Amino acid sequence: MAISVSIVEDDGPTRSLLADMLRVSPGFNLAGDWGDAQTATQFLPQLKPDVVLVDIQLRTSNGISLIKQLKPVMPETQFLVLSVCKDVAVIYDALASGATGYLLKDTPRNEILSGIREVYEGGSPISGEIARKVIQFFLQPAPAHCEKLSAREDEILQLMARGLFFKEVAERLNITVPTVKTHVRRIYVKLHVQSRTQAVAKYSELGHATAPPKSSESVNVRSTS
Repeated sequence: MAISVSIVEDDGPTRSLLADMLRVSPGFNLAGDWGDAQTATQFLPQLKPDVVLVDIQLRTSNGISLIKQLKPVMPETQFLVLSVCKDVAVIYDALASGATGYLLKDTPRNEILSGIREVYEGGSPISGEIARKVIQFFLQPAPAHCEKLSAREDEILQLMARGLFFKEVAERLNITVPTVKTHVRRIYVKLHVQSRTQAVAKYSELGHATAPPKSSESVNVRSTS
């Protein structure tokens, strides 16, 4: 029986190449391809493909939000990320949201097909470079001092420590909420924490006065966040 595969990829040429690859490859069936998360979200629950290839960086939304929204209503469908992003925090976020594999876009065609088969059969294909990053992160000893935050990250953490919600931080700095969350994920990695509360506590330990956080907002860096 052919493996049914859907594609969510906003880059037209890339989406066409992936779709053509599936059409001509024995054992695979293309079950729809979309260029934005909103349209994909409308049709995927009806189609219930075996595997969904998802890009992380979509124009109007992102693949992680799509996975997080659809995985509970499509528990049998496997979401396989296909991205150029190598950010460890983003990788954790994708896997914590329900992705069961993470491949880079420069992965050779035959390895992408093998990855689809593997995730369909219960495996978790991860590009070697990504796997090495994850392993190195866990093997490295906790440093005596946290990695220095950028000026913007420090600014966001100050506002979080004063009790502002992500939306309020975004409005104060005239940036989007997703941008705030991206910075917060990086803050978590640099401070070696897993939640807003831990980040604010670490900020206090570093000698900054803080106010009690107003919420338990989380960007799901890890499943334990």
